[in-house]
Amino acid sequence: MLIVEDEPLMAEAIRDGLRLEAIAADIAGDGDTALELLDVNSYDIAVLDRDIPGPSGDEVASRIVASGRDTPILMLTAADRLDDKASGFGLGADDYLTKPFDLRELVLRLRALDRRRAHNRPPVREIAGLRLDPFRREVHRDGRYVALTRKQFAVLDVLVAAEGGVVSAEELLERAWDENADPFTNAVRITVSALRKRLGEPGIIATVAGVGYRIDTGGGDRG
Repeated sequence: MLIVEDEPLMAEAIRDGLRLEAIAADIAGDGDTALELLDVNSYDIAVLDRDIPGPSGDEVASRIVASGRDTPILMLTAADRLDDKASGFGLGADDYLTKPFDLRELVLRLRALDRRRAHNRPPVREIAGLRLDPFRREVHRDGRYVALTRKQFAVLDVLVAAEGGVVSAEELLERAWDENADPFTNAVRITVSALRKRLGEPGIIATVAGVGYRIDTGGGDRG
């Protein structure tokens, strides 16, 4: 999990306590570091202090929610007014624990969040030698792990979910980007091209001229 806490002694105490409970954790002392770690790692839970240097804990929470990641958020803060809690939940927090707190309570809350997340895990999907795990955000091809960027994963997720059906560039733009994406951008073409390179040969993403893209399950012309 990710612990975002700007007090080093507090952060290390939490990490050491979690280790005793067989829970591994990374530490970020500011918002920028937290966002960098979230870009390269997939965390089961994020524990956020709201008052941190750089982008605030609230901003980090908003970025997690906007990314579409299924990462539960526990706000850990000294702000204990009901209005503070309401605003935290409004940002997408799944739980809220005020300082000072007992480490045992934090562990209990984290395990509860993890159980809830496990219950809602999306199924692993497999097609044409691809194995895509939306929960862990991992992709394997013929047993080989394939490292993808967040956007590449999002595009592949949409294509795999179509089960060989054609997905238009417009639909990919809508589902893998957001409603503010420029409809005339070439982002989809560029991302699909990069995704093909990451997945390797033989090519598995077929282009259907004038229509869109699909996962090629039969070894046809990939365009």
